[in-house]
Amino acid sequence: MSRPEEKDKTFHGLGIAPDFLHRLDELKFFHPTPIQRKSIPISIQGEDVVGIAQTGTGKTLAFSLPTLQRVAATKKTALVLAPTRELALQVEETMHKLGNTFGLRTAAIIGGVPVNKQIRALRAKPHVIVATPGRLIDLLNQRKVNLSKVGVLILDEADRMLDMGFEPQIKKILAVVPKERQTLLFSAT
Repeated sequence: MSRPEEKDKTFHGLGIAPDFLHRLDELKFFHPTPIQRKSIPISIQGEDVVGIAQTGTGKTLAFSLPTLQRVAATKKTALVLAPTRELALQVEETMHKLGNTFGLRTAAIIGGVPVNKQIRALRAKPHVIVATPGRLIDLLNQRKVNLSKVGVLILDEADRMLDMGFEPQIKKILAVVPKERQTLLFSAT
């Protein structure tokens, strides 16, 4: 039996379901970072979260894990908005690694690449859509994506998206996702 102070340094006791705890062990994630320790329990309960932590501190896992757990439990979908293709692909990869063993599908919707593969991924009804705002707006305008079942909205690097001029696109997206949803906002500054 581990001592209580040792348990405090693991993901146990944060409200994570046993299957996801096992998946974390498989992926060799044993000790939560401060942002993970603080935000995961609140996120799992369905509360809105604003998380601020430096780059490299585990923000992606801090929102990915509770989001996937809530999506699996509620049958809602999640939408992650990221400012760049590179960040969107990184987030989608993390979500895929955590959720694929549970049958949770992800789709990366990003600009600068052919759109047909992304449209096919959307037709497969992914549980999580990770998108850059511009490409998502394009697909919304073409009626290729439906955001009516979004139960969790994540704005990753929200400050950077605003600095890059994405405020009009974010407002359009906010207008079409359900008002009743959980919102998670993560930023490095």
